[in-house]
Amino acid sequence: MDADDSRAPKGSLRKFLEHLSGAGKAIGVLTSGGDAQGMNAAVRAVVRMGIYVGAKVYFIYEGYQGMVDGGANIAEADWESVSSILQVGGTIIGSARCQAFRTREGRLKAACNLLQRGITNLCVIGGDGSLTGANLFRKEWSGLLEELARNGQIDKEAVQKYAYLNVVGMVGSIDNDFCGTDMTIGTDSALHRIIEVIDAIMTTAQSHQRTFVLEVMGRHCGYLALVSALACGADWVFLPESPPEEGWEEQMCVKLSENRARKKRLNIIIVAEGAIDTQNKPITSEKIKELVVTQLGYDTRVTILGHVQRGGTPSAFDRILASRMGVEAVIALLEATPDTPACVVSLNGNHAVRLPLMECVQMTQDVQKAMDERRFQDAVRLRGRSFAGNLNTYKRLAIKLPDDQIPKTNCNVAVINVGAPAAGMNAAVRSAVRVGIADGHRMLAIYDGFDGFAKGQIKEIGWTDVGGWTGQGGSILGTKRVLPGKYLEEIATQMRAHSINALLIIGGFEAYLGLLELSAAREKHEEFCVPMVMVPATVSNNVPGSDFSIGADTALNTITDTCDRIKQSASGTKRRVFIIETMGGYCGYLANMGGLAAGADAAYIFEEPFDIRDLQSNVEHLTEKMKTTIQRGLVLRNESCSENYTTDFIYQLYSEEGKGVFDCRKNVLGHMQQGGAPSPFDRNFGTKISARAMEWITAKLKEARGRGKKFTTDDSVCVLGISKRNVIFQPVAELKQQTDFEHRIPKEQWWLKLRPLMKILAKYKASYDVSDSGQLEHVQPWSV
Repeated sequence: MDADDSRAPKGSLRKFLEHLSGAGKAIGVLTSGGDAQGMNAAVRAVVRMGIYVGAKVYFIYEGYQGMVDGGANIAEADWESVSSILQVGGTIIGSARCQAFRTREGRLKAACNLLQRGITNLCVIGGDGSLTGANLFRKEWSGLLEELARNGQIDKEAVQKYAYLNVVGMVGSIDNDFCGTDMTIGTDSALHRIIEVIDAIMTTAQSHQRTFVLEVMGRHCGYLALVSALACGADWVFLPESPPEEGWEEQMCVKLSENRARKKRLNIIIVAEGAIDTQNKPITSEKIKELVVTQLGYDTRVTILGHVQRGGTPSAFDRILASRMGVEAVIALLEATPDTPACVVSLNGNHAVRLPLMECVQMTQDVQKAMDERRFQDAVRLRGRSFAGNLNTYKRLAIKLPDDQIPKTNCNVAVINVGAPAAGMNAAVRSAVRVGIADGHRMLAIYDGFDGFAKGQIKEIGWTDVGGWTGQGGSILGTKRVLPGKYLEEIATQMRAHSINALLIIGGFEAYLGLLELSAAREKHEEFCVPMVMVPATVSNNVPGSDFSIGADTALNTITDTCDRIKQSASGTKRRVFIIETMGGYCGYLANMGGLAAGADAAYIFEEPFDIRDLQSNVEHLTEKMKTTIQRGLVLRNESCSENYTTDFIYQLYSEEGKGVFDCRKNVLGHMQQGGAPSPFDRNFGTKISARAMEWITAKLKEARGRGKKFTTDDSVCVLGISKRNVIFQPVAELKQQTDFEHRIPKEQWWLKLRPLMKILAKYKASYDVSDSGQLEHVQPWSV
């Protein structure tokens, strides 16, 4: 991206990475506490970004223990020392619990070891304990230096030269138990492991009509239990922050037997290892099993997942998150002054932010204190917006009130899938149907898109009809790319015949175009004067009005997994470059983010035009790379990035130019990117965003109740999306200006600002805009 890029914050001076220099600085990177998938991606980003800006970067092996022991435990890292670690779980530099660092004596040794190498910048990847230790070390630094000088271990010059220590933290913890950040490194990967196990258990449990009690990690935080319960539609969940009410034993048994009576062949109960009752007494998985067996006589099994959750390869989300945070951490260290407090780089929405480390630690400790004092509502509130939102959504979707207790609205709300299938669509439909029924509406399912709508393929859909849908890939309702334009008459007739009062459309760019067509036809057909809302679901992630769409994360994981396998095969044969074509239409999201997650050397996308000189420079870059120990290359190409530079053309060019240096292979990923079971992110995102859409529909219908109001204003036809940090409804009429209709993409796309990251981490010079970084924000407790 050029320096004159118009996306600059208005009225501010742009600030680029080129303005920051790491010359003469030394950065130490360590991983501490429990390991988490994605830590290696963070280490890689810190090392490469540090070297890129001219700093020296040192590995500190075995966490704080290595810092105290010194010697070979602190070693300089180079570019190649972090090659091929992106896809590896755990941490290659080791992690250990360290008693010595808890003593001043230990910290004195650590300071001495760092000074021998001139390290005054620390990047700590770990949990709250590790980060608190780093902060204490920073506070004591000048005192430790003076003591070392008194002992004659360093001279007076050194005391002045290394007068202060900068500390930046990244949170690596699978529990997602750190306040102030939406997601910690490793959480998404742990959810992948849990969901893989649950999907496998569901098939066996159904065969035998069994009840399964699954225990997941989370001694003090129920995030993993809660999100996995949401993502698999569990019957009951036990969390430390929100214990069940008195008499839960009976309630749970009633719920399980009701579900069996509704022909549900299996029950799944999820328990966090730290689950407690309102008296702070532990609720164990064995206790729950005994209860189900004695009260109901069901065949019940317990599965404790244990360390499986920490293992395996990191998900695409964790790799991108860790890479972004690693780069941000280096920038924070370069910008730090003696007065800058220790900070944590964290994620808010899709925005990287910096927060004061001790504010986050304090709030994390406040949660534990609230639980100890049995102030459970406060505990949920302090956990933040996303935790409380997940809990409310789970409660609404898991427990159905008896019909006679739900006040009827006499409104019919229809749900339709439009466009190509995307993993997570079914989770969105399930959520919409259940929230709609809980709100008192009659829910209608439209089969086979607008084509089916015109033909009258419309049926009422009930609470139990959508049971077990969250884990299903594709679209159970059926979906087509057909637009409503040529069937407006027939669709209006069907709307009238079924007296449809509101419409929820789940789909991709075709759904967006369809919504525009229905909105334009309101003058002619008053049947369309009802609230209409679209939830974006497409692997391409090209819907205006939303930074993310359902299905893109699953596709990204498919691409990343495939690239991992291909890289493995390439490193076996040596000197081989793979060219991989991804889907996405004209939108380069999958190619760009896939490149970042898989550690690609280049990613060609439509949004950033390229010519033969760029291709030539990439070939030269790979030729240089083949002289190092990393003798393989990976190049991604979006399917429509160029009319003439096709995958075949690029393959032939690389093959010709690389003769004698490397050989080439090509691979077109194709429709495997649309298939497969949805990832935890897509299940969760589809469930939550669809529930929000139904709440909006309910609110709109409530406004009009008894007034026979027609909906004609723009704000009654919206796209629901995530923008920066918020979930927002935007009228399609307003989004028209932001859309490039010819290429079916939004005119501005947030992920383009991450483009230079991929280039920097692949050893290219790139201009990276750091205007957004730098402001230290404060942790906002969220009021329920």
